[in-house]
Amino acid sequence: MRILIVGPIHHAAEYTRARRDAAARGEPLPLFPPGYPFYFYAEALRAQGHEMEVFHFTAGALFGGRQWVKLGGKVRAGLQRFPRLSPEYMARNRRLAGQARAFEPDWVWLIGGSNLILPETLAGIKAQGAKLAFFSGTSPVVFALPNERKAAPLFDLAATNDFYHAMQWLELGAARAEALPYAACEPSYHRPYALSAEERAAYGCDVAFVGTLTPPNLYSRRVRALEALRDFDLGVWSVHPVPASLQPFYRGGALGEKMLRITCAAKIAVNPHGDFMRWGGNMRLFEAAGCRVFQIADEAPGVPEWFTPGEEIVLYRDPDHLRELAAYYLAHDAERERIAAAGQARVYTDHTYAQRTARLLTLMENS
Repeated sequence: MRILIVGPIHHAAEYTRARRDAAARGEPLPLFPPGYPFYFYAEALRAQGHEMEVFHFTAGALFGGRQWVKLGGKVRAGLQRFPRLSPEYMARNRRLAGQARAFEPDWVWLIGGSNLILPETLAGIKAQGAKLAFFSGTSPVVFALPNERKAAPLFDLAATNDFYHAMQWLELGAARAEALPYAACEPSYHRPYALSAEERAAYGCDVAFVGTLTPPNLYSRRVRALEALRDFDLGVWSVHPVPASLQPFYRGGALGEKMLRITCAAKIAVNPHGDFMRWGGNMRLFEAAGCRVFQIADEAPGVPEWFTPGEEIVLYRDPDHLRELAAYYLAHDAERERIAAAGQARVYTDHTYAQRTARLLTLMENS
């Protein structure tokens, strides 16, 4: 099968370094930065013999790939809502169409947040015989911009982390939608890390959170949960701003392997889902389990679909319940370690990227 992945590059420096290192070793160049979910999908597909190409829709198309003009934030946001007004964004659409004509994919995998790709561009690619799969971890009601929603009737398959998000894509016109978390774990990467004394001093804490906490209208449940733990040994890491109430616990940003090392240094990884994810299934759910770290998550209805509560993960009802659970399990090391080990065994058995890839290929064959 020939698959063209259309996705962003969020951390360009890490991606450039990974490609340089792979070239030095004589290995195939990665399509995404290591640690990013679609890096693991691409590697799994390559291992199965599928032909892969990538189109990075965040990369400039004019002037050698450099930003075509310096723009203020409000102007840039406006053009992202109305990309037909931007020569740069229209050039990216033409470049995608040209790459699809040359590669002749059987499937195009479109990653969420792709509002710059116009529905007519996707329709032209489909007219050449390709099918279109859409992947997203967020709600189209909350996050998708107009062009992405207008493109929904073109999607042969929409795979999304949350059951309610899948229903929303169906309502927008997708031919088929599946509640299948695209996050998973890769045992060679999501694993317990041996930490140096310096890392334990820098990262060690009883309770750790790594993730996004702003804006408050999207992450209020997370903030309330962490605020309930302010009298614990709490560490907070985020690449985004942190609310003032949690600033005393903020220890900096964390991505990739550093994020996993931070998780491994904690006794408890706390994982409240965002306000827009009511069913559950975020990336941390599977990655923390792969690190063999005890995890407390909120009682999202989907979590028991993937883990057995009380045996492989612990779930809390509200911030007061979270406090009770954190205090109990910090005082019971053996129980905490048993549940962490069972959670790791579960993700290594049922939630690897190789298994996610196999499931997606089955869905594609039936779409």
